[in-house]
Amino acid sequence: MLHHLPFPARLLLTGIALVSASVAADDSTTLGTVTVVGDAADGYQAPTASVAGGDDAALLDTPASVSVFNTRLLQDQQARLLSDVLRNDAAAGQSYAPVGYYENFVLRGFSLNAASSYKVNGFTIAGEQNVALENKEQVEVLKGLAGLQSGVSDPGGIINYVSKRPRDVRSVTVATNQDGERSLALDVGSWFGAEQQFGIRANLAHEDLRSYVDHADGERDFASLAVDWAIDPRSTLQLDVEYQAQEQRSVPGYQLLGGTDVPHGVNPHDLLGDQEWAKPVRMDSLNTSGRYTYLLNDDWTARFGLAHSQVVIDDYSAFPWGCYGAASCANDAVPNYFSHEGDYDIYDFRSPNDTRQVDEAQASLSGRFNTGSLLHELELGLSAQRRTLDSHEEINEWVGSGNLYTGAVSVSPYSGSLGPSYRHLDSRQYGFSLNDRVHFGEHWQLALGGREVLLDEKTFNSDGDTTRHTREWKFLPNLAVIYQPWANTSFYARYSKGLSLGREADWYTTNAGETLAPTVSRQVELGVKQNWQRLSLTAAVFQMHQGYQYSQANSDGTLTFVQQGEQKNTGVELTASGRATEQLQLTASVAAIRARVSGSGTDAYDGHQAINVPKVRASFYGDYSVPGIEGLALLGGVQYSGSKYANRAGTVKVGDYAVFNAGSRFTTHIDGYETVFRLSVDNLFNKAYWRDVGEYMGDGYLFPGAPRTARLSATVNF
Repeated sequence: MLHHLPFPARLLLTGIALVSASVAADDSTTLGTVTVVGDAADGYQAPTASVAGGDDAALLDTPASVSVFNTRLLQDQQARLLSDVLRNDAAAGQSYAPVGYYENFVLRGFSLNAASSYKVNGFTIAGEQNVALENKEQVEVLKGLAGLQSGVSDPGGIINYVSKRPRDVRSVTVATNQDGERSLALDVGSWFGAEQQFGIRANLAHEDLRSYVDHADGERDFASLAVDWAIDPRSTLQLDVEYQAQEQRSVPGYQLLGGTDVPHGVNPHDLLGDQEWAKPVRMDSLNTSGRYTYLLNDDWTARFGLAHSQVVIDDYSAFPWGCYGAASCANDAVPNYFSHEGDYDIYDFRSPNDTRQVDEAQASLSGRFNTGSLLHELELGLSAQRRTLDSHEEINEWVGSGNLYTGAVSVSPYSGSLGPSYRHLDSRQYGFSLNDRVHFGEHWQLALGGREVLLDEKTFNSDGDTTRHTREWKFLPNLAVIYQPWANTSFYARYSKGLSLGREADWYTTNAGETLAPTVSRQVELGVKQNWQRLSLTAAVFQMHQGYQYSQANSDGTLTFVQQGEQKNTGVELTASGRATEQLQLTASVAAIRARVSGSGTDAYDGHQAINVPKVRASFYGDYSVPGIEGLALLGGVQYSGSKYANRAGTVKVGDYAVFNAGSRFTTHIDGYETVFRLSVDNLFNKAYWRDVGEYMGDGYLFPGAPRTARLSATVNF
């Protein structure tokens, strides 16, 4: 199998072999105590996170709603994609996440932006990728505005992946599912040097993807390397690099029938518009970063970091959309949907070498000092970021038609050729941040902070001419009050502002290709957190506002993309994570959100629940160690979603659903090696449901949930 791996993966595997040989040759590098401490994490409870600012801040002291999902939970659930992780958070939902393509999400009812909402180790990445989980220690989710932490970002929040750091570990994991999928993952690390000052950790994975959707198989290769170097007692250097190549047929979504009815009799195994000439979507991603930390003294620390992220997407798809070419839609003026009879158009869509890059530099100074009786925890930061997009002018040509119920006949691809590639976007962002946490005695804290942001952004046409130049300064405040009546309890109130990038006008509008100006968002949040025994409990109430963007109908039947009115989301979140008893550990959450649009200029869009946002969503997952049977645990849970609208007018709704999952974990020793077997069965009762009914680039799509899926894995720790 190894000869199928790309050169970086084979090179890394050679490094793994050398590391293993070195460790085997020197027994003195075996740090048993370190290994025991690393494995003793208290179940699913994660006490700290870095996503809200600072360096692994205690969640109890963080005046924001943060969820953390650690590697123990990811392993037990056999998580492969971010969607597998976020199903544990009721505030999160999917928003255009096709099989075989990169996933998109909503938090608190607002869509995340691939350009700014995703980070690895605190550095912004190009979000048009499915970030690998094999080398991740935990996934952190900051819900709500993140202007202080991230500058320009959408109001839903940000997601930060935290890489595993070097330690003495050697393990291999093999897995399969009922469709014949096969995967192999290696995790190898050690410390070197006279004082164990140099650490390295490598992860390698190969996966033969076998989808439940017909003709949508593929493969994935992944390699990563993490290096920690304690240069001297005061300075450390951390380096990270990860590369992934994924190739898989993408699975398009359904559309409303006639724009008014939900499709019926849908088979989740069907691939709409299937054509022999369509190719798998290939996504090559590279994320690299380095961070240098210097302890100036016992109270002050300086940090400097650089990062680069790049994604290259080759997309050659047969894409079903609308019904302009179908006789059943001949009388419809703008049939951006399937016909009532299930007819749809097939388009030859080509967008190869779509290259998105993000370069970022960060510098910070943090420390503690006193002014009289007040203790200050101060953090100052500087950041610079550049984001570019280079691609061809995509081809999107009608080539034929198909039908939901009778399938798609074979049609010929478009005979035209691509034009030259050119730079579409050059976006630069510069920021200065300040956050001063002032301690008033033992019980009260005041966090005064904000970020001054300069957004300098240009868009270009194929001739290289500048079509838009946005240069805007904005101050984004973040103010919070924290009251801790007891050591294990915190109450907080928080006010913040954010700046979000304007959306690009949909291709069928009169201002197609135009990107609207950035929009300001605001949030107020009240919350309480408590660590009760070995269980973390949180509750938060929030209200968020953001400008509303959509394609507005004109009197002549055309559409123009505008920013008018606002969307206000008000909600409450409840979460619990950790050990409820000695045998039972759990993670659970409930979110209730009221999402309303007002002042849009289109009466049908105002005054009702927003599209693809259920009023209630809940999630529970438990791990029960069976008494009397050493090493055996029963796993399982449920995800519930209330009904949700499938169009902006609120006239079409999909039903609520509950999906049950079950599984088990058995830990034993084989030939002296710890071996962990895991079995998971998702959607145990094979429930048929619509998991996602949102919009993408102005068009509405519906995606059916996955049918019952069984997965088995075995991990051997050497």
